[in-house]
Amino acid sequence: MTIHVKNNIHWVGQRDWEIENFHGTEYKMTKGTSYNSYLIREEKTVLIDTVDHRFSHQFIQNLEMEIDLESIDYIVINHAEEDHAGALSALMERIPNTPIYCTEAAIDSIVGHHHHPEWNFNTIKTGDSLDIGNGKQLIFVEAPMLHWPDSMMTYITGDAVLFSNDAFGQHYCDERLFNDEVDQTELMEQCLRYYANILTPFSALVIAKIKEVLSFNLPVDMIATAHGIVWRDNPIQIIEKYLEWAGDYQEDRITIFYDTMSNNTRMMADAIAQGIHDIDPKVAVKVFNIARQDKNDILSSLFRSKGVLVGSSTMNNVMMPKVAGMLEEITGLKFKQKKAGAFGSSGWNGGAIDRINKRLIEAGFEMADSLHTKWRPDGKAMRLCREHGQRIAKEWALDQSNIQPMITNATESQPVKATTAEQHQEHGPDCQCMICTVCNWIYDPKIGEPSQDVAAGTIWDDVPEYFLCPDCNLGKDVFIPHSAEEVA
Repeated sequence: MTIHVKNNIHWVGQRDWEIENFHGTEYKMTKGTSYNSYLIREEKTVLIDTVDHRFSHQFIQNLEMEIDLESIDYIVINHAEEDHAGALSALMERIPNTPIYCTEAAIDSIVGHHHHPEWNFNTIKTGDSLDIGNGKQLIFVEAPMLHWPDSMMTYITGDAVLFSNDAFGQHYCDERLFNDEVDQTELMEQCLRYYANILTPFSALVIAKIKEVLSFNLPVDMIATAHGIVWRDNPIQIIEKYLEWAGDYQEDRITIFYDTMSNNTRMMADAIAQGIHDIDPKVAVKVFNIARQDKNDILSSLFRSKGVLVGSSTMNNVMMPKVAGMLEEITGLKFKQKKAGAFGSSGWNGGAIDRINKRLIEAGFEMADSLHTKWRPDGKAMRLCREHGQRIAKEWALDQSNIQPMITNATESQPVKATTAEQHQEHGPDCQCMICTVCNWIYDPKIGEPSQDVAAGTIWDDVPEYFLCPDCNLGKDVFIPHSAEEVA
Protein backbone atom coordinates (compact mmCIF):
# COMPACT_ATOMS: atom_id res chain seq x y z
CA MET A 1 0.00 0.00 0.00
CA THR A 2 1.06 3.59 -0.54
CA ILE A 3 0.19 6.88 1.14
CA HIS A 4 0.21 10.15 -0.76
CA VAL A 5 2.67 12.59 0.82
CA LYS A 6 2.73 15.56 -1.56
CA ASN A 7 2.39 16.04 -5.33
CA ASN A 8 4.28 13.12 -6.90
CA ILE A 9 5.72 11.80 -3.62
CA HIS A 10 4.28 8.67 -1.99
CA TRP A 11 5.15 6.72 1.16
CA VAL A 12 5.95 3.09 0.33
CA GLY A 13 7.32 2.02 3.71
CA GLN A 14 6.45 -0.59 6.28
CA ARG A 15 4.87 -0.42 9.72
CA ASP A 16 6.20 -2.67 12.46
CA TRP A 17 3.71 -2.99 15.30
CA GLU A 18 5.43 -5.92 17.00
CA ILE A 19 9.05 -4.83 17.37
CA GLU A 20 10.19 -4.42 20.97
CA ASN A 21 13.94 -3.79 20.73
CA PHE A 22 16.30 -1.71 18.60
CA HIS A 23 20.10 -1.81 18.42
CA GLY A 24 20.07 -5.33 19.84
CA THR A 25 18.27 -4.86 23.14
CA GLU A 26 19.66 -1.40 23.88
CA TYR A 27 16.52 0.59 22.99
CA LYS A 28 13.13 -0.58 24.17
CA MET A 29 10.31 0.12 21.72
CA THR A 30 7.08 1.08 23.47
CA LYS A 31 5.02 2.19 20.44
CA GLY A 32 6.45 0.09 17.60
CA THR A 33 8.07 1.84 14.66
CA SER A 34 7.87 2.39 10.92
CA TYR A 35 10.49 2.09 8.19
CA ASN A 36 9.78 4.99 5.87
CA SER A 37 10.61 4.62 2.19
CA TYR A 38 9.49 7.22 -0.36
CA LEU A 39 8.78 7.01 -4.08
CA ILE A 40 9.14 10.14 -6.22
CA ARG A 41 7.70 10.04 -9.74
CA GLU A 42 8.73 12.99 -11.86
CA GLU A 43 10.33 12.58 -15.31
CA LYS A 44 12.69 10.34 -13.37
CA THR A 45 11.49 7.86 -10.77
CA VAL A 46 13.43 7.86 -7.50
CA LEU A 47 13.22 5.54 -4.51
CA ILE A 48 14.49 7.01 -1.24
CA ASP A 49 15.58 4.30 1.21
CA THR A 50 14.07 0.84 1.63
CA VAL A 51 12.85 -0.96 4.78
CA ASP A 52 14.15 -3.40 7.37
CA HIS A 53 15.46 -6.64 5.87
CA ARG A 54 12.77 -8.67 7.68
CA PHE A 55 10.17 -7.07 5.41
CA SER A 56 12.07 -7.41 2.12
CA HIS A 57 9.54 -9.69 0.42
CA GLN A 58 6.56 -7.60 1.50
CA PHE A 59 8.31 -4.39 0.45
CA ILE A 60 9.07 -5.68 -3.06
CA GLN A 61 5.56 -7.07 -3.41
CA ASN A 62 3.95 -3.76 -2.43
CA LEU A 63 6.30 -1.79 -4.66
CA GLU A 64 5.47 -3.98 -7.64
CA MET A 65 1.77 -3.31 -7.11
CA GLU A 66 2.54 0.39 -7.52
CA ILE A 67 5.14 0.51 -10.32
CA ASP A 68 7.23 -1.56 -12.68
CA LEU A 69 10.50 -2.01 -10.80
CA GLU A 70 12.40 -1.49 -14.04
CA SER A 71 11.05 2.05 -14.15
CA ILE A 72 13.06 3.08 -11.07
CA ASP A 73 15.82 5.36 -12.39
CA TYR A 74 17.66 6.11 -9.15
CA ILE A 75 17.89 4.74 -5.62
CA VAL A 76 18.92 7.14 -2.84
CA ILE A 77 20.21 5.59 0.40
CA ASN A 78 20.33 8.22 3.13
CA HIS A 79 21.64 5.72 5.68
CA ALA A 80 22.93 2.15 5.30
CA GLU A 81 21.78 0.68 8.61
CA GLU A 82 19.66 -2.47 8.24
CA ASP A 83 16.41 -0.80 9.22
CA HIS A 84 16.82 1.63 6.30
CA ALA A 85 18.65 -0.31 3.58
CA GLY A 86 17.89 -3.85 4.66
CA ALA A 87 15.71 -4.65 1.63
CA LEU A 88 18.31 -3.36 -0.81
CA SER A 89 19.67 -6.81 -1.70
CA ALA A 90 16.21 -8.12 -2.61
CA LEU A 91 15.53 -5.02 -4.70
CA MET A 92 18.87 -5.12 -6.52
CA GLU A 93 18.33 -8.76 -7.46
CA ARG A 94 15.46 -7.46 -9.59
CA ILE A 95 17.10 -4.27 -10.91
CA PRO A 96 20.86 -4.88 -10.52
CA ASN A 97 22.15 -1.99 -12.63
CA THR A 98 20.12 0.80 -11.02
CA PRO A 99 22.35 3.71 -9.85
CA ILE A 100 22.60 4.08 -6.06
CA TYR A 101 23.31 7.58 -4.68
CA CYS A 102 24.87 7.76 -1.20
CA THR A 103 27.84 9.10 0.74
CA GLU A 104 31.29 7.57 0.43
CA ALA A 105 30.98 6.18 3.97
CA ALA A 106 27.68 4.58 3.02
CA ILE A 107 29.31 2.59 0.24
CA ASP A 108 31.55 0.95 2.82
CA SER A 109 28.53 0.21 5.03
CA ILE A 110 26.37 -1.11 2.19
CA VAL A 111 29.10 -3.38 0.85
CA GLY A 112 29.82 -4.53 4.38
CA HIS A 113 26.18 -5.49 4.92
CA HIS A 114 25.27 -6.79 1.46
CA HIS A 115 28.63 -7.86 -0.05
CA HIS A 116 28.00 -6.47 -3.54
CA PRO A 117 30.85 -4.11 -4.42
CA GLU A 118 29.83 -4.34 -8.10
CA TRP A 119 26.64 -2.32 -7.60
CA ASN A 120 26.44 0.99 -9.46
CA PHE A 121 27.40 3.38 -6.63
CA ASN A 122 27.45 7.15 -7.14
CA THR A 123 29.14 9.10 -4.37
CA ILE A 124 27.63 12.42 -3.28
CA LYS A 125 28.85 15.31 -1.15
CA THR A 126 27.01 18.20 0.47
CA GLY A 127 25.61 20.52 -2.18
CA ASP A 128 25.58 17.92 -4.98
CA SER A 129 22.33 17.75 -6.92
CA LEU A 130 20.51 15.34 -9.20
CA ASP A 131 18.06 16.51 -11.88
CA ILE A 132 14.85 14.45 -11.81
CA GLY A 133 12.89 16.43 -14.39
CA ASN A 134 9.86 18.73 -14.33
CA GLY A 135 12.12 21.49 -13.06
CA LYS A 136 12.95 19.63 -9.84
CA GLN A 137 16.23 18.54 -8.33
CA LEU A 138 17.38 16.48 -5.42
CA ILE A 139 19.94 18.31 -3.26
CA PHE A 140 22.09 16.22 -0.93
CA VAL A 141 23.40 17.20 2.52
CA GLU A 142 25.87 14.98 4.36
CA ALA A 143 25.04 14.51 8.04
CA PRO A 144 27.86 12.39 9.49
CA MET A 145 27.25 10.95 12.97
CA LEU A 146 23.55 11.73 12.93
CA HIS A 147 23.78 9.07 13.93
CA TRP A 148 26.18 7.04 11.72
CA PRO A 149 29.16 8.29 9.70
CA ASP A 150 27.29 7.51 6.45
CA SER A 151 24.13 9.52 7.21
CA MET A 152 22.82 12.20 4.86
CA MET A 153 19.64 14.12 4.07
CA THR A 154 17.96 14.69 0.71
CA TYR A 155 15.92 17.76 -0.26
CA ILE A 156 13.58 18.01 -3.26
CA THR A 157 13.18 21.45 -4.81
CA GLY A 158 9.74 22.57 -5.90
CA ASP A 159 8.03 20.37 -3.32
CA ALA A 160 10.21 21.72 -0.47
CA VAL A 161 10.33 18.35 1.28
CA LEU A 162 13.37 17.40 3.38
CA PHE A 163 13.97 13.65 3.64
CA SER A 164 15.80 13.89 6.96
CA ASN A 165 16.58 10.24 7.68
CA ASP A 166 16.99 9.56 11.45
CA ALA A 167 16.99 13.23 12.42
CA PHE A 168 13.59 14.49 13.65
CA GLY A 169 12.18 10.95 13.68
CA GLN A 170 10.87 8.71 16.42
CA HIS A 171 10.11 5.03 16.97
CA TYR A 172 6.37 5.44 16.75
CA CYS A 173 3.89 3.37 14.79
CA ASP A 174 0.47 4.64 13.76
CA GLU A 175 -1.88 4.06 10.84
CA ARG A 176 -1.84 7.81 10.34
CA LEU A 177 1.24 9.23 8.67
CA PHE A 178 1.23 12.94 9.50
CA ASN A 179 2.07 14.78 12.72
CA ASP A 180 -1.22 16.69 12.87
CA GLU A 181 -3.17 13.41 12.81
CA VAL A 182 -1.71 11.73 15.91
CA ASP A 183 -1.79 12.30 19.67
CA GLN A 184 0.52 15.28 20.22
CA THR A 185 1.60 14.40 23.77
CA GLU A 186 2.43 10.84 22.77
CA LEU A 187 4.30 12.04 19.70
CA MET A 188 6.52 14.50 21.57
CA GLU A 189 7.24 11.94 24.29
CA GLN A 190 8.53 9.55 21.64
CA CYS A 191 10.54 12.32 19.94
CA LEU A 192 12.27 13.20 23.20
CA ARG A 193 12.84 9.54 24.08
CA TYR A 194 14.44 8.98 20.67
CA TYR A 195 16.66 12.05 20.95
CA ALA A 196 17.69 11.37 24.56
CA ASN A 197 18.70 7.75 23.98
CA ILE A 198 20.18 7.93 20.47
CA LEU A 199 21.24 11.45 19.51
CA THR A 200 22.37 13.01 22.81
CA PRO A 201 26.08 12.23 22.26
CA PHE A 202 25.95 14.13 18.98
CA SER A 203 24.21 17.28 20.24
CA ALA A 204 27.01 19.59 19.12
CA LEU A 205 26.79 18.08 15.64
CA VAL A 206 23.00 18.43 15.67
CA ILE A 207 23.25 22.18 16.27
CA ALA A 208 25.94 22.61 13.62
CA LYS A 209 24.05 20.58 11.00
CA ILE A 210 20.74 22.36 11.58
CA LYS A 211 22.47 25.73 11.23
CA GLU A 212 24.15 24.51 8.04
CA VAL A 213 20.86 23.37 6.52
CA LEU A 214 19.16 26.61 7.51
CA SER A 215 22.00 28.59 5.92
CA PHE A 216 20.97 27.21 2.51
CA ASN A 217 17.76 29.29 2.82
CA LEU A 218 15.67 26.47 1.38
CA PRO A 219 11.96 26.52 2.22
CA VAL A 220 10.86 23.44 4.17
CA ASP A 221 7.17 22.62 3.87
CA MET A 222 7.53 19.03 5.08
CA ILE A 223 10.08 16.88 6.89
CA ALA A 224 9.83 13.24 5.81
CA THR A 225 11.62 11.17 8.45
CA ALA A 226 12.97 7.63 8.25
CA HIS A 227 10.97 6.50 11.31
CA GLY A 228 7.58 7.57 12.58
CA ILE A 229 5.46 10.44 11.29
CA VAL A 230 5.94 13.00 8.52
CA TRP A 231 6.01 16.60 9.75
CA ARG A 232 3.62 18.56 7.52
CA ASP A 233 1.97 20.86 10.09
CA ASN A 234 4.53 23.48 11.17
CA PRO A 235 7.59 21.26 10.55
CA ILE A 236 9.83 23.95 12.02
CA GLN A 237 8.54 23.00 15.49
CA ILE A 238 10.66 19.83 15.61
CA ILE A 239 13.73 21.72 14.38
CA GLU A 240 13.23 24.19 17.23
CA LYS A 241 12.84 21.31 19.68
CA TYR A 242 16.10 19.75 18.47
CA LEU A 243 17.94 23.02 18.96
CA GLU A 244 16.49 23.22 22.48
CA TRP A 245 17.34 19.59 23.33
CA ALA A 246 20.85 19.89 21.90
CA GLY A 247 21.63 22.91 24.07
CA ASP A 248 22.53 21.14 27.36
CA TYR A 249 18.82 20.65 28.02
CA GLN A 250 17.37 20.35 31.52
CA GLU A 251 14.08 20.81 33.32
CA ASP A 252 13.35 21.35 37.00
CA ARG A 253 13.61 17.61 37.63
CA ILE A 254 15.81 15.23 39.62
CA THR A 255 16.15 11.58 38.70
CA ILE A 256 16.98 8.95 41.31
CA PHE A 257 17.84 5.42 40.24
CA TYR A 258 19.17 2.51 42.24
CA ASP A 259 19.55 -1.23 42.60
CA THR A 260 19.20 -2.99 45.91
CA MET A 261 19.69 -6.46 47.39
CA SER A 262 17.63 -6.20 50.57
CA ASN A 263 15.54 -3.05 49.99
CA ASN A 264 17.87 -0.99 52.20
CA THR A 265 19.01 1.24 49.34
CA ARG A 266 15.40 1.54 48.18
CA MET A 267 14.49 2.85 51.65
CA MET A 268 17.24 5.44 51.31
CA ALA A 269 15.96 6.50 47.86
CA ASP A 270 12.44 7.00 49.21
CA ALA A 271 13.66 9.11 52.12
CA ILE A 272 15.96 11.22 49.92
CA ALA A 273 13.11 11.84 47.47
CA GLN A 274 10.86 12.96 50.33
CA GLY A 275 13.56 15.30 51.59
CA ILE A 276 13.87 16.92 48.16
CA HIS A 277 10.11 17.46 48.07
CA ASP A 278 10.16 18.96 51.59
CA ILE A 279 12.43 21.77 50.45
CA ASP A 280 11.40 22.28 46.82
CA PRO A 281 7.81 21.12 46.20
CA LYS A 282 7.91 22.31 42.59
CA VAL A 283 10.75 20.06 41.47
CA ALA A 284 9.75 16.80 39.78
CA VAL A 285 11.45 13.83 41.49
CA LYS A 286 11.41 10.57 39.54
CA VAL A 287 12.56 7.39 41.31
CA PHE A 288 13.46 4.20 39.41
CA ASN A 289 14.57 0.72 40.37
CA ILE A 290 16.90 -0.08 37.50
CA ALA A 291 16.40 -3.82 37.91
CA ARG A 292 12.65 -3.52 37.36
CA GLN A 293 12.07 -0.51 35.12
CA ASP A 294 12.88 0.36 31.51
CA LYS A 295 16.39 1.79 31.29
CA ASN A 296 15.42 3.98 28.31
CA ASP A 297 12.74 5.63 30.44
CA ILE A 298 15.42 6.25 33.08
CA LEU A 299 17.80 7.75 30.52
CA SER A 300 15.00 9.92 29.10
CA SER A 301 14.23 11.19 32.60
CA LEU A 302 17.94 11.84 33.24
CA PHE A 303 18.13 13.76 29.95
CA ARG A 304 15.35 16.03 31.23
CA SER A 305 16.89 16.41 34.70
CA LYS A 306 19.19 18.97 36.26
CA GLY A 307 20.73 16.23 38.38
CA VAL A 308 20.79 12.52 39.16
CA LEU A 309 21.31 10.52 42.34
CA VAL A 310 22.65 7.00 41.85
CA GLY A 311 22.21 4.35 44.53
CA SER A 312 23.56 0.86 44.96
CA SER A 313 24.07 -1.82 47.52
CA THR A 314 27.65 -3.04 47.79
CA MET A 315 28.21 -6.55 46.44
CA ASN A 316 31.70 -8.08 46.52
CA ASN A 317 32.98 -4.60 47.36
CA VAL A 318 31.65 -3.14 44.09
CA MET A 319 28.38 -1.64 42.86
CA MET A 320 25.50 -3.76 41.60
CA PRO A 321 26.09 -4.85 37.96
CA LYS A 322 22.98 -3.16 36.55
CA VAL A 323 24.05 0.15 38.08
CA ALA A 324 27.52 -0.28 36.58
CA GLY A 325 26.00 -0.98 33.18
CA MET A 326 23.82 2.10 33.38
CA LEU A 327 26.78 4.28 34.33
CA GLU A 328 28.60 2.97 31.27
CA GLU A 329 25.68 4.02 29.07
CA ILE A 330 25.48 7.41 30.78
CA THR A 331 29.18 7.96 30.10
CA GLY A 332 28.64 7.19 26.42
CA LEU A 333 25.70 9.61 26.14
CA LYS A 334 27.93 12.52 27.23
CA PHE A 335 25.36 14.50 29.21
CA LYS A 336 26.40 18.10 29.88
CA GLN A 337 25.83 20.59 32.69
CA LYS A 338 24.22 18.13 35.11
CA LYS A 339 24.84 17.42 38.79
CA ALA A 340 25.12 14.01 40.43
CA GLY A 341 25.59 12.21 43.73
CA ALA A 342 25.91 8.66 45.04
CA PHE A 343 24.22 6.83 47.89
CA GLY A 344 23.84 3.28 49.14
CA SER A 345 23.67 0.80 51.96
CA SER A 346 26.18 -1.93 52.77
CA GLY A 347 27.01 -4.51 55.38
CA TRP A 348 30.68 -4.99 56.24
CA ASN A 349 32.04 -2.81 53.44
CA GLY A 350 30.87 0.03 51.23
CA GLY A 351 32.97 0.03 48.08
CA ALA A 352 30.04 0.83 45.76
CA ILE A 353 29.94 4.50 46.75
CA ASP A 354 33.52 5.24 45.72
CA ARG A 355 33.08 3.44 42.42
CA ILE A 356 29.87 5.28 41.58
CA ASN A 357 31.49 8.60 42.41
CA LYS A 358 34.47 7.81 40.22
CA ARG A 359 32.32 6.83 37.24
CA LEU A 360 30.13 9.92 37.54
CA ILE A 361 33.19 12.18 37.73
CA GLU A 362 34.58 10.49 34.61
CA ALA A 363 31.22 11.08 32.90
CA GLY A 364 31.55 14.82 33.49
CA PHE A 365 28.97 15.40 36.23
CA GLU A 366 29.33 18.09 38.88
CA MET A 367 29.42 16.05 42.07
CA ALA A 368 27.52 16.52 45.32
CA ASP A 369 28.17 14.83 48.67
CA SER A 370 27.58 11.10 48.79
CA LEU A 371 25.67 9.17 51.44
CA HIS A 372 26.36 5.74 52.98
CA THR A 373 24.45 3.73 55.57
CA LYS A 374 25.35 0.39 57.12
CA TRP A 375 22.83 -2.45 57.16
CA ARG A 376 19.11 -1.61 57.20
CA PRO A 377 18.52 2.08 57.91
CA ASP A 378 16.83 2.67 61.26
CA GLY A 379 14.72 5.69 62.12
CA LYS A 380 17.75 7.85 62.77
CA ALA A 381 19.39 6.90 59.49
CA MET A 382 16.16 7.47 57.57
CA ARG A 383 15.90 10.94 59.09
CA LEU A 384 19.43 11.70 57.94
CA CYS A 385 18.64 10.40 54.44
CA ARG A 386 15.72 12.78 54.35
CA GLU A 387 17.96 15.62 55.49
CA HIS A 388 20.41 14.67 52.74
CA GLY A 389 17.59 15.05 50.21
CA GLN A 390 16.81 18.45 51.71
CA ARG A 391 20.41 19.56 51.25
CA ILE A 392 20.42 18.33 47.64
CA ALA A 393 17.20 20.23 46.94
CA LYS A 394 18.63 23.40 48.41
CA GLU A 395 21.94 23.12 46.52
CA TRP A 396 20.34 22.20 43.19
CA ALA A 397 17.33 24.53 43.26
CA LEU A 398 16.79 26.53 40.08
CA ASP A 399 14.64 29.08 41.93
CA GLN A 400 15.90 29.79 45.43
CA SER A 401 12.78 31.84 46.22
CA ASN A 402 10.71 28.65 46.38
CA ILE A 403 12.98 26.92 48.90
CA GLN A 404 11.50 25.89 52.25
CA PRO A 405 13.55 25.88 55.50
CA MET A 406 15.47 22.66 56.15
CA ILE A 407 14.08 20.24 58.72
CA THR A 408 16.98 19.12 60.92
CA ASN A 409 17.44 17.11 64.09
CA ALA A 410 20.89 17.91 65.41
CA THR A 411 20.41 15.86 68.61
CA GLU A 412 20.36 12.54 66.77
CA SER A 413 23.45 10.36 66.47
CA GLN A 414 25.11 10.14 63.10
CA PRO A 415 25.03 6.58 61.62
CA VAL A 416 25.34 8.02 58.14
CA LYS A 417 28.64 9.09 56.60
CA ALA A 418 28.89 11.78 53.99
CA THR A 419 31.98 12.11 51.82
CA THR A 420 32.56 14.78 49.25
CA ALA A 421 33.48 14.37 45.61
CA GLU A 422 36.54 16.50 46.27
CA GLN A 423 37.81 13.92 48.78
CA HIS A 424 37.55 11.25 46.09
CA GLN A 425 39.49 13.37 43.64
CA GLU A 426 42.42 14.54 45.77
CA HIS A 427 44.41 11.27 46.04
CA GLY A 428 47.55 12.14 44.08
CA PRO A 429 51.01 10.58 43.96
CA ASP A 430 51.89 12.26 47.30
CA CYS A 431 48.75 11.01 49.02
CA GLN A 432 49.30 9.92 52.65
CA CYS A 433 45.90 8.25 53.00
CA MET A 434 45.52 4.62 54.06
CA ILE A 435 42.76 2.35 52.77
CA CYS A 436 41.18 -0.64 54.49
CA THR A 437 41.68 -3.69 52.26
CA VAL A 438 38.50 -5.27 53.63
CA CYS A 439 35.91 -2.51 53.29
CA ASN A 440 37.70 0.32 51.42
CA TRP A 441 37.25 2.85 54.24
CA ILE A 442 39.89 5.56 53.82
CA TYR A 443 41.90 7.12 56.63
CA ASP A 444 42.90 10.66 55.66
CA PRO A 445 45.56 12.27 57.92
CA LYS A 446 44.11 15.69 57.09
CA ILE A 447 40.82 14.68 58.72
CA GLY A 448 41.89 12.15 61.34
CA GLU A 449 39.16 10.15 63.07
CA PRO A 450 37.50 12.19 65.85
CA SER A 451 35.36 9.27 67.04
CA GLN A 452 38.59 7.54 68.18
CA ASP A 453 40.32 10.70 69.39
CA VAL A 454 42.68 10.78 66.40
CA ALA A 455 43.21 14.46 65.70
CA ALA A 456 43.33 16.00 62.24
CA GLY A 457 46.92 16.07 60.99
CA THR A 458 47.87 12.71 62.58
CA ILE A 459 50.01 10.66 60.20
CA TRP A 460 49.37 6.92 60.03
CA ASP A 461 52.48 5.94 61.97
CA ASP A 462 51.23 8.00 64.91
CA VAL A 463 47.73 6.50 64.90
CA PRO A 464 47.34 4.34 68.05
CA GLU A 465 47.69 0.57 67.63
CA TYR A 466 44.26 0.07 69.19
CA PHE A 467 42.69 1.95 66.21
CA LEU A 468 39.82 0.05 64.52
CA CYS A 469 38.38 0.66 61.08
CA PRO A 470 35.07 2.51 61.64
CA ASP A 471 33.34 0.43 58.97
CA CYS A 472 34.50 -3.16 59.53
CA ASN A 473 36.05 -2.88 63.04
CA LEU A 474 39.34 -4.49 62.00
CA GLY A 475 42.74 -3.22 63.11
CA LYS A 476 45.56 -1.28 61.53
CA ASP A 477 47.14 -4.37 60.01
CA VAL A 478 44.47 -4.56 57.26
CA PHE A 479 45.32 -1.06 55.95
CA ILE A 480 47.64 -0.31 53.04
CA PRO A 481 48.70 3.01 51.46
CA HIS A 482 45.96 4.37 49.22
CA SER A 483 48.52 4.93 46.44
CA ALA A 484 49.36 1.20 46.48
CA GLU A 485 45.68 0.35 46.13
CA GLU A 486 45.43 2.64 43.09
CA VAL A 487 48.42 0.89 41.46
CA ALA A 488 46.93 -2.51 42.17
